[in-house]
Amino acid sequence: MKALTYYVERGLARLLFRIFTRWQVKGKENIPARGPVILAANHIHAGDPPLLSLCTRRRIIFMAKEESFRSIVEGPLVRGFDAFPVKRWQLDRKALRRAEQVLGREMILGMFPEGTRSRDARMQQAYSGTAFVALRTRVPIIPIGIIGTERIKKPLALLRRPKITVNIGQPFHLPEIDGKFTRDKMVANTDLIMSRIAELLPESYRGVYGEEGRLGD
Repeated sequence: MKALTYYVERGLARLLFRIFTRWQVKGKENIPARGPVILAANHIHAGDPPLLSLCTRRRIIFMAKEESFRSIVEGPLVRGFDAFPVKRWQLDRKALRRAEQVLGREMILGMFPEGTRSRDARMQQAYSGTAFVALRTRVPIIPIGIIGTERIKKPLALLRRPKITVNIGQPFHLPEIDGKFTRDKMVANTDLIMSRIAELLPESYRGVYGEEGRLGD
């Protein structure tokens, strides 16, 4: 039943994006036809997960903030996409175990390392959950850069059918870690993931992972 709901919602998302936006996907071939993989993307708008679901025929299981499941509007939608909740701003071991189970079933796990939507479309400092899951499971990460979904925040903007682009990068593995997962190691690997995402975005979107961020150090 959950799978059916997922594909129904994905079909509706495809229709809405076609009617109200001019969206394109580059690099679809980088998502493998089978096997476990983590999709790691920047996050701008609530429509980002449905948009990513249109990038592959495979089903994506998303990790979503716990608050969304309590929302009257977002709750049914995230459940329909078979997402599972994560408690932000803390180490949520239950959510991390669930993520490992998804990958153990040879599925695609969708994650937004920043943990929240960017208000100005520029990348924010990410959390280490994505790196932790990738290091524990040793599955490949596919970086994704989303451009333009900030333009659909205002309903009237949809009349102009704003352009949206999804850039899908090539899969990569994080380097193996010797010993414990220390904070410094997790930060370094998280920065590596985010730098791969930043490479798929214009400089104006890169925020703390672009020139702006480096100049502020």
